[in-house]
Amino acid sequence: MTNHFQHHVFFCLNQRDDGTACCMDKGAEAAFDFMKASIKKRNLNGAGKVRVNRAGCFDRCGEGPLLVIYPQAIWYTFIDLDDIDEIIESHIINGKIVERLVV
Repeated sequence: MTNHFQHHVFFCLNQRDDGTACCMDKGAEAAFDFMKASIKKRNLNGAGKVRVNRAGCFDRCGEGPLLVIYPQAIWYTFIDLDDIDEIIESHIINGKIVERLVV
């Protein structure tokens, strides 16, 4: 069985109503939008390439914001859009895990 995508990226975009920490409070939506647009702009999206998806809670709120890239199952945190750019360049384009961002 082959994977439909080389990389399938999921962003936690859960918003907690009770005031506890969540990925949405830490810029996850902007990072998701940025990565999705960057992947499309570089023509990396589509079958056999990269898919960027929204996800619900990963139940790791204290470590967020989070994204996970499959099929490798590499979990990343990020601070800003520069980190997202680094994940795209290093992991998605060049196949090298960004160790400093792995959780």
